[in-house]
This record gives sequence, structure tokens and C-alpha cells, in this order.
Amino acid sequence: MCGILGVVASGPVNQVLYDGLLVLQHRGQDAAGIVTAEQGTFHMHKGNGLVRDVFRTRDMRNLQGTLGIAHCRYPTAGSAMSAAESQPFYVNSPFGIVLGHNGNLTNSEQLKRELYDADLRHVNTNSDSEVLLNVLAHELQLSARGFKLDPEAVFTAVAGVHRRARGAYAVVAAIAGFGLLAFRDPYGIRPLVVGQAEGEYGPEYLVASESVALDTLGFKLVRDVAPGEAILVDFEGKFHSRQCAVNPTLNPCIFEYVYLARPDSVIDGISVYETRLRMGESLAEKIRMSHRDLDIDVVIPIPDSSRPAAMELANRLGVSYREGFIKNRYIGRTFIMPGQSVRKKSVRQKLNAIGMEFRGKNVLLVDDSIVRGTTSREIVSMARESGAAKVFFASASPPVRYPNVYGIDMPSPKELIANGRTDDEIAREIGADRLIYQDLDALVGAIRSVNPKVTRFETSCFSGEYITGDITPEYLAGIERDRNDDSLTRRGATASTQLDLNLVEAG
Repeated sequence: MCGILGVVASGPVNQVLYDGLLVLQHRGQDAAGIVTAEQGTFHMHKGNGLVRDVFRTRDMRNLQGTLGIAHCRYPTAGSAMSAAESQPFYVNSPFGIVLGHNGNLTNSEQLKRELYDADLRHVNTNSDSEVLLNVLAHELQLSARGFKLDPEAVFTAVAGVHRRARGAYAVVAAIAGFGLLAFRDPYGIRPLVVGQAEGEYGPEYLVASESVALDTLGFKLVRDVAPGEAILVDFEGKFHSRQCAVNPTLNPCIFEYVYLARPDSVIDGISVYETRLRMGESLAEKIRMSHRDLDIDVVIPIPDSSRPAAMELANRLGVSYREGFIKNRYIGRTFIMPGQSVRKKSVRQKLNAIGMEFRGKNVLLVDDSIVRGTTSREIVSMARESGAAKVFFASASPPVRYPNVYGIDMPSPKELIANGRTDDEIAREIGADRLIYQDLDALVGAIRSVNPKVTRFETSCFSGEYITGDITPEYLAGIERDRNDDSLTRRGATASTQLDLNLVEAG
């Protein structure tokens, strides 16, 4: 999961891109980058860290131009700590192209070999995004006649990318001297929207991962980019679009609605906030039907994304709703942190309990999901330490039993607490008196009820069904090797050592 932006405007776009990245910061806290374009020249600044830490006034002054793209990174494939893998990426042959990517290619190793052996292109990093950029550059080289670009050549190149690339990808790219390009994979797994505003000299366009970026930047949502579709806006603001895939289908990632997206976003015509309310409704119905023996005094959410579901659940059950935890907003997402000891410590730094809301009460805690169980276990412990008589735990989503291969760097299967365990066993593992999971059919139904036109979702982390049809046991075994805690710790130690060496050399 990453955040991407692309804009074509009448005036300077550096501030628009910076402000947009701040709005999309929840989608990536590892690195950030902006590239602007003027008169065929790119200006780039990127680095590791939060948006506010990467950019200074002098950096912003150098980002001149009326067209640009931006990216905030959440590490998936590749090294999580390498500044070289911050985006956007750049190639200069056959055209100057910069690209930012949200998602994950499932055949990046195959593509890397093809680029080296057949396309005569070299990839410098382990990032699948750089692979995708080079595939696009090669397809543009094939489709451009006499190295002169037109919309037909660009759309032909995107069609070539769709034929070769597998997995999930929402992309923004800028082509030197030509314009802004955005496209979405043929399955529509990762979100991408386009908005329009009236500028001083005509229409201005913004593409972004979520509609909330359009809202805050003064753009009106036009529509979602369709699966397989490419959008092209030139420097003069002329808008072109074309379907570039064969038999595209819409299968948005269901975890966007559960956890990843901001609640004030609308993705594929579905309000994220409304889906979370509906999740609370269906969860309340399950408790009524299957757990009516529970004597619940108060419903308390685990901030922040579970709040709408918890409120609606409490309302439907006729039980008091209270805020029982205060969140420190300067701690990163815990399920991607390398090393269990670091992860466990961060939970206590991230949340603090309000004792009066727990003392002597039977508490139903509501979270959006349970991944490793580390956070859940610590939260249950905090509730008991604060005096709760009983602690029940409800998840607004089903058990996470399988790895996500489409851009969410979830743990290896063996480190998923639901993998190979029953609900009662998981309850004992996290120390809860009762554990209630949302059913997958109920979750899909809750989201579909907001927009019945969307009939299918990418649900692999819950169901183990991979929509692209190319995920083999060997591929999943590779994920097991790359994502387990030992591997992450080794890579983190290596990156830290390299950082120390760089500092010594710089000194």
C-alpha cells in the first residue's frame, strides 16, 4: 500500500503535491518523493521518512513546473529501509519517464529477467516499481514511431504493460515534454480516482489513490479510473482516456475498506465510512444470534479505524459506547515492524488506557482486524490491568489466515495468529474471555450494500483465493522466507549497518 498523486495545472504544482501527500500520509510513512516537470526537464526530491521531514523550503523552491507526480511509500517488495527505493523512479531512455506505483507485481522476478535478457534494460534496485517503469519504457519504445509520442502510442504501450505485468498496480507517470499518464491494473485491485478543477487557463486534473485528496485540494471527483484504463493529460490540459486491457474486471481490495483507506474517502463508488458502519451492524447481528449470553456493559473501540463499526455495534445492541484508549499518533503501524520485541513495546507506546472506563465492567473491545495478535494481546492485558471484570474481543473483519501478495506487507503465514487456529484457540492466545469474528460473507455483503454494482472483491488474506490466478505454492513459500521475523530482523540490521557506514563516510 502506497499513496500516489499526479497533477496537471495552470500554475506551480509543488504545493499541491506536498499537501496531497500529507493527506495520503496514512498510506505510506516510510518514504516520500515529488517530481515536477517544466519544459522537458524534471525536478526531483525524495527520501526516507514522513512527508514533513523529507521536504524543506529549499527543496520545494526547486520543484518548479505545472505538471508533477508524488508518492509516499509503505514498504512491500524490496528493502524497507533503502533510500534508493523511495519513489518516484526515473529512466531516460527512450523518453524521460518518472513513475510512482501503488501495489505489488507478482511476476517481478520474471520481468526482471526479461528486461535484462531480451529488452536490454538494467534494474538497479529490488523494487518491483522500477521493474514496472522499465517495462513501460520498453513498451513505449516499441510503440512510438520514429521516437515521436502521441496518445495512440502511449495507450498501446500501456496495453503492452497489461499483457506482461501480473499483480496489482495503480500508477502515475510523467513523460518529459509530453504529459501525465495514469493507469490501473486489469483487476482494479488498488484504488485510483481522477478529479477536475477550473484553473486560470482552463481545466486542471488530479489523479490520486483516494478521493479525500481531491476534496482537500479543491478538485471535484469525476470518477474512478476503471480497471485496465489509462488516462493521459498533456501539458495543455487535453484529457484522453482508453481501455487498454482485455476483459478487465473490478475486484477492489477489501482490506481498503476494513483498514487501509481514510473513512472520508469514496473508493469505486463506495463510502469507506458507510461500509464500516455496516460492518458494525452485521457484527451486532452476529452477537445477537450466536453470542446472546454475553453480558456486555460497554463497547470500546481500538482507535482509529474501528471507531465507526464500534459505534454502530453499540447502537444496535443498546449498549454504552465509550472511548477507552488514547492513541499516540506518532507511532507507526505495528504489524510491519521487524522483530516481535520492538512490535510489543510499540503497542504500549501507541495506546494508553483510561482506567475509569474499564474498572469493574464487562468490556467488548472492537478492532478492525487481528493480524499477528500482538496488539490484541497487549490491549486485552491493558484492559485487565485497568480493572475490567471480563474482556470480550470483536473483529470487524474475518480471521486473517493468508498472506496478501497485492501490496500489503502482512507477516508470513506462520506469524498470522489465525493461521491453523480455531476462534477459541485465538481467544486464549490473546487472553480474551470471548472472541467474535465477522463472517466473510457478512463483510462482503456490508460493503456491497453501499454500492451493489460492485459484485466482487479481492479477499485473499481472508479466503486464500488470489484473484490473478498466478499465485503458486512456490510463490507463497518465497513470501514465507522473505516476511518472517528473522528475515526482517536480518535485513533491518544490514540496513542499519549500512546507514552507520554511510554516516561515517559522510563525516
